[in-house]
Amino acid sequence: MIAVRRVAAATMLAALAGISAPSAFAAAAATDDAPFLKAIHQGNLAEIAAGEDAGKHATAACVKTVGATLVRDHRKLDADVKSLARKLDVSLPAAPAPAQQKALAAVQAKAGTSAYNTAWLKTEATGHVETLELIDHEIETGGNAEVRAAASAARPVVARHLELIRACEADIDRS
Repeated sequence: MIAVRRVAAATMLAALAGISAPSAFAAAAATDDAPFLKAIHQGNLAEIAAGEDAGKHATAACVKTVGATLVRDHRKLDADVKSLARKLDVSLPAAPAPAQQKALAAVQAKAGTSAYNTAWLKTEATGHVETLELIDHEIETGGNAEVRAAASAARPVVARHLELIRACEADIDRS
């Protein structure tokens, strides 16, 4: 789920970018940023799946609420990532990475129990921290101005998700 979070954050960033660059520059710079776009797309897919799963299997209301927020936001972010990838001629994977799928399966094994809530939140918190690190790296070193701008725009969304996750963890700890 950590990798899932990184990918999700990156996806958010790319999705939020709406800046245009000349085609020649965009195509040339896309080579450097293609792995980032692919990773954030897979992250978005993983976050959507995790959020949908929380809606079905979480026992805590705050986990369900955070899950729904992740689904909503990551769908929006992924639509933008797909658009940017098309513009830059970057092929995106069709599914989350195997590690992301495995992490979700580990959380799903606890479905319907309070252990699910704790595992889901821990996985999401770790992933969002890692995603913020990935985004910051892209902002600092990315080759394409549009991708860097998307990362900058997505950063506050990912940071807000982390705040929601931590607030939910605190609510559960008080229970």
